[in-house]
Amino acid sequence: MKIPQLQKKPEIKSCHNIEWEDNYSWVHQSNILEVLRDSSKLIPQVRNYLEEENTYTQYHLKDTKDIQKKLFNEIKGRIKLDDESLPYKDTLYEYWTKTTTKGNYSIKLRKKIGANETEEIWNGDKEKEKLNTEYFGVGDLEVSFNDKYLGYSLDLKGSEYYTIYIRDISSNKLITEKIEETSGGITFSLDNNYIFYSKLDKFHRPRTIYRHKLGTPVKDDELIFEEKSEAFTVSIGLSADEKYFFISTSDHNTSEQYYFEVNEENPNPKLIKERKRGIIYSVSSWDSYFYNHTNEDAEDFKIDRCKDLSNQNWEEYIPAKNEVLIGGLTFLNNWMIRSETSNALGKLFIKDLNKNNKEEELIFTDEKVIVPGISLTQKDRNTDLVYLSYSSPKTPGRAYLYNLKTKDKKLVKEQEIPSGHNPDDYIVERLECPSHDGRMVPITITRHKKTKINGSSNLLLYGYGSYGNSMSPTFSSTRLSLIDRDIIWVTAHIRGGMERGMKWWKEGKLLNKKNTFEDYIAAAKYLIEKKYTSKGKIIGMGGSAGGLLMGAVVNQSPELFLGIIMAVPFVDSLTTNLDHSLPLTVGEFDEFGNAKDNKEHFDYIYSYAPYNNIKKMDYPHILITTSLSDNRVLFDEPTKFTAKLRDYKTDNNLLLLKTEMNAGHGGKSGRDGAIEEIALDYAFALKISNQIS
Repeated sequence: MKIPQLQKKPEIKSCHNIEWEDNYSWVHQSNILEVLRDSSKLIPQVRNYLEEENTYTQYHLKDTKDIQKKLFNEIKGRIKLDDESLPYKDTLYEYWTKTTTKGNYSIKLRKKIGANETEEIWNGDKEKEKLNTEYFGVGDLEVSFNDKYLGYSLDLKGSEYYTIYIRDISSNKLITEKIEETSGGITFSLDNNYIFYSKLDKFHRPRTIYRHKLGTPVKDDELIFEEKSEAFTVSIGLSADEKYFFISTSDHNTSEQYYFEVNEENPNPKLIKERKRGIIYSVSSWDSYFYNHTNEDAEDFKIDRCKDLSNQNWEEYIPAKNEVLIGGLTFLNNWMIRSETSNALGKLFIKDLNKNNKEEELIFTDEKVIVPGISLTQKDRNTDLVYLSYSSPKTPGRAYLYNLKTKDKKLVKEQEIPSGHNPDDYIVERLECPSHDGRMVPITITRHKKTKINGSSNLLLYGYGSYGNSMSPTFSSTRLSLIDRDIIWVTAHIRGGMERGMKWWKEGKLLNKKNTFEDYIAAAKYLIEKKYTSKGKIIGMGGSAGGLLMGAVVNQSPELFLGIIMAVPFVDSLTTNLDHSLPLTVGEFDEFGNAKDNKEHFDYIYSYAPYNNIKKMDYPHILITTSLSDNRVLFDEPTKFTAKLRDYKTDNNLLLLKTEMNAGHGGKSGRDGAIEEIALDYAFALKISNQIS
């Protein structure tokens, strides 16, 4: 089949007295944000090219149709389709969600406490059918404090422009005008007369908080707060004790908060602490104290507290620890529960507030590599009961009703694998490998016990490494489809995340960004050295900023890889960084740098940006997936990357680009859509591994 060719329209670009040629810059339309909302505005020539690439991909994966179907059924067969969440007791009702065998979206249910009659207040599949839309993204789903109103926000394109709706639960009728172009979050006032929401500006950045009185015109909505910096975005939430609303404004690295009392007739947000670059803080309130989770004078965070925000006198409550990330707090009347992360592993601690504040770690399994979790059982915090949960790479999620006082625990929910699963069939290992500078990088390995460790096995190496996002070693039933076929799954906890605290993030961003790539390559070489796999048998995988990682490492060390799978990849990172009108660019200056205004940043980004560093050489097999309505990583990045890579690569390996024409950053909406995308990725991995039977 003929290889798709994108027309070249050479443009000479320049910045800081450096010039470079870009043959495909014309793909990026000046009205790109309009295109995300209305795909009919896409340049026809670009649409034709994307459709040609889709046809080309379909042609080269036609021999995987059967395995895709088999994988789909396998993955779906491991999901308990007809399932219910654990209930949460509010004041008058118990609330929970369920999924069904036929449905793709969740159903929200409730019943009066002490009664038996169940009421369905939201059904995603019925809502989608009513709207007759292909894409159906639910942003928020909130019930008012008097249990009368349901607030929900919908994105019907995938471009993350959410419309808010409020309806009366008993009549099922809308009680106020719909509110368009929001970030999706809905916060009800305690008197149930208002909602607070954040509005998107022309660059798709939420920088304003409005108050809307239910039943009144949207044009009369009251501006409560406006962020002046284009780099910061805002949100609003309620304190744990429901006494204050907190407005948070931040980029990825600096934050600032304002507060006002819940009963203020005319909300007047008051500043808590003035922003300082690189200082993150988050304040909430409980039992006459304000608690501040911050990295000020505490690189890996600490928690301070004070009695009065108008006259702040902070005292240390939870001290900082070196390379241990101190997490947030959960309060009950008699208990405080907190989390921390070290060496890519989470822990939970409890403190008895009535017994000299003595603290102890919660240990409820013998497994070492786990992801623990906690959630409340009810709104009334005068209780000793919580839900404790954990999963591991080989053990499905388990939730216990746990009595903090007696330490009794009762298994109340276990993630069921209908097609069967034996955790003893799998081996989980946590190893560390030295990076180029001697820093030890944690890696989590999950493999079938029958898989040989002699260099003969294929291995999927997953990585992300940006924004301080840590990769947790959680259970994934989907991965078993590869692991059961002797493909070892490895997650590299590389710098750029916070698996080893804030320092781990700082060492993988800005002018340290290349550490992220070096850590990943070091992990690949270490796994080869230890005979988990061999050179040319590794499949790299990452999405979004993890796609930046994939693009950088495949340019740097293509010989290590059999294939690369990159989803919505951030591969034209220099071009995006230079364009300050795009939704995310300005807010990411402290993550990647500001190439336009800083030559050192420009030179550094230019030296690793995947699109700018494609070389004339052999590349491994590559599958790239993107979405036409994605506003986080525009579809033109992988489009340009694919076209240029076709010009330069000197091999005959597969290079496939698949564009979802009705989806956003997260891909298709709905359960089946998500499974189809995973099945495609895995089928590609099995094809290049010569396993498509």
